[in-house]
Amino acid sequence: MTPGSVGPLVAPPARRLSARSRLSFGIGSIAYGVKDNGFATFLLLFYNQVIGLPAASVGLAIMAALVVEAFVDPLVGYLSDHTRGRWGRRHPWMYASALPVAIGWLLLWNPPALSQGAMLLYVFGSALLVRVALSMFEIPGAALGPELSADYDERTRLFSYRYLFGWGGGLAMLALAYGVFLVPDATHPVGTLNADGYSRMAVVAALVMATSILVSSVGLHPEIPRLPQVPRSDETFAEHLRDFGRTVWNRGFLWLMAAGLFAYTAQGISFALSLYMYQFVWVFAQGDYNYLSIALMAGALGAFFLAPALTRGGDKPRSAMALSFCAGCLLTAPYLLRFAGVFPEPGSPLLLPVLLTIFAANTACGVSAFILGAAMLSDVVEDSEVRTGKRSEGVFFAGGFFVQKLVGGLGIFVAGRILAFAAFPAGAKPGLVPVATIDRLTVVFVVLELGFYVAAGLCYARFPFGRAEHDARLRASSAA
Repeated sequence: MTPGSVGPLVAPPARRLSARSRLSFGIGSIAYGVKDNGFATFLLLFYNQVIGLPAASVGLAIMAALVVEAFVDPLVGYLSDHTRGRWGRRHPWMYASALPVAIGWLLLWNPPALSQGAMLLYVFGSALLVRVALSMFEIPGAALGPELSADYDERTRLFSYRYLFGWGGGLAMLALAYGVFLVPDATHPVGTLNADGYSRMAVVAALVMATSILVSSVGLHPEIPRLPQVPRSDETFAEHLRDFGRTVWNRGFLWLMAAGLFAYTAQGISFALSLYMYQFVWVFAQGDYNYLSIALMAGALGAFFLAPALTRGGDKPRSAMALSFCAGCLLTAPYLLRFAGVFPEPGSPLLLPVLLTIFAANTACGVSAFILGAAMLSDVVEDSEVRTGKRSEGVFFAGGFFVQKLVGGLGIFVAGRILAFAAFPAGAKPGLVPVATIDRLTVVFVVLELGFYVAAGLCYARFPFGRAEHDARLRASSAA
């Protein structure tokens, strides 16, 4: 890999991509979805309830790994933007990430017997390895989005595929977890406390992640000759960091990052506490989790159609705002109705269908907002090129992932603090936790989720340009 630099270049053509390229662009996010599902849904529970570490300490260790990794992402973006060779700027990093991702995942879910302090360091190190290795794929892979096409609607469709496969991969692994790996046995009456199940699940997940990375990279390989060709230069990393600061001081980018700050914090809290809510608030039976996976997948599939439909012929910022508001309201509605005494109680035959319908709608709205945010980030690339003379996809997507990971770690950390505030016991059994404890947990969860989602929607609404500005930039670029 030979470092070079980014110089001025003309935007890629506004074209519709082949089905192979769209599918390949999407398939790679399966690895990210599996990773996110594991980190957000199971990791805190695994090290707290199975291994026996304090929830707040685990949350802090995971957040520390995410914070360190977030500061590595600008370097990954720099290397990706500045790599030159017959495989282009992105593919060398994409191919190289598959093996370390799989190794790191196996280590994370198979900890050795260690003291508490050493175990927390192990969580930090193995989590950091997984996340940095996956950044080597995800940042270059996502940066291909604005390079593949400059069409305003095609970009929304592209990222619809990416989010569909990301959620599909994560939810498929979730279904396997509840239906195959984390099932009760003679020594583990609660399946999610089965340590051997986590180990077996890690092997399958590692293979899935590595395979999706390689399939995506190979499938997009024929696009390499069609991507924008960037001239070589001798810009150093220090010079790049100074330029990075000037480049990302873009109003559209800053509003998107603010929206991401709130939205991904809300998602991180929700994911980290989801099993606690399912088990202790709604008292799910083992078979209920299979229906949960189906409902969430239905929501993700709905977003695949909803996001492009809402912006066809219109602008993305207002749609993203409305979707964010709806996501927050839908997520918290069952808990508010429970407090009001008008929601079906655990054990009622109405509980599961009503709850899962609301969760599916919430997922459709939340994922659609993220799809539009990613598509708007692609639009920022051209705006920045007009202002700076540089086209730096890797820089902007590294910045986007920087915020996502930084606040994703914050979400897990906050979830750990919420559990500590609620005095939630380690090794708790469903049905045996005091109602006052569950209510404290629920109140804080509802207040934070509503607040973060409303703030995210207000930030999306401030995004400064839409379809008209995008089309004007393309006309200017064509004329030049």
